[in-house]
Amino acid sequence: MKLCAQEEYGLRCLLRMVRGPAGRSMTIAEISEAEGLSAYNVAKLMSVLRRGGLVESARGQAGGYKLARPPERITVGEVLALLGDPFFGPQFCRDHAGNSETCVNSSDCALRALLGSVQSVLDYLLSRTTLKDLLISERQMIDRLQTQTSRLLNVG
Repeated sequence: MKLCAQEEYGLRCLLRMVRGPAGRSMTIAEISEAEGLSAYNVAKLMSVLRRGGLVESARGQAGGYKLARPPERITVGEVLALLGDPFFGPQFCRDHAGNSETCVNSSDCALRALLGSVQSVLDYLLSRTTLKDLLISERQMIDRLQTQTSRLLNVG
C-alpha cells in the first residue's frame, strides 16, 4: 500500500493554498516554490484539481488558484479519489496477473474480505478528515486518529 506521488503532491498543493494568504489566489510559481515541486507538476495537478471541482482559477494580475470550497468542506478522501486509485478497488479481483484468465479464488477469498475491510477503514478515516483538519500538529492528528479508530473498532 503506497500513496502515489500525484496524490501526495496534490494534497500538499491544496494544503499550501489553505495555509496561504486568506482570500487571495496563489500562482503556480508560488505553490511550486513553497512546496519544492516543479512548476510543470503543479500546473498539471492544478488542472486535475480544477476539473475535479476542488480549485478555481482566475486570470489576470490577481489571478491564480484558490479553493472552490472552504477547507472544512473538502475531505482527504475526495482529493485522493480524484488524484489516484483506491487501495483495494472493484477492479482488483478482475485483473489477474497469473497464468489463468480469472483468479482461481474468485468464489471464496478471505484475502478479498480482508483487503475490502482495510479499504473500508481507509474510506471511513479519509472521508472524515478535511483539509482544515490537517492544519493541526502531527501529535494532535495521532491522538485524533487513535480516538477515531478506537471508536470504529469498538462499534464492529
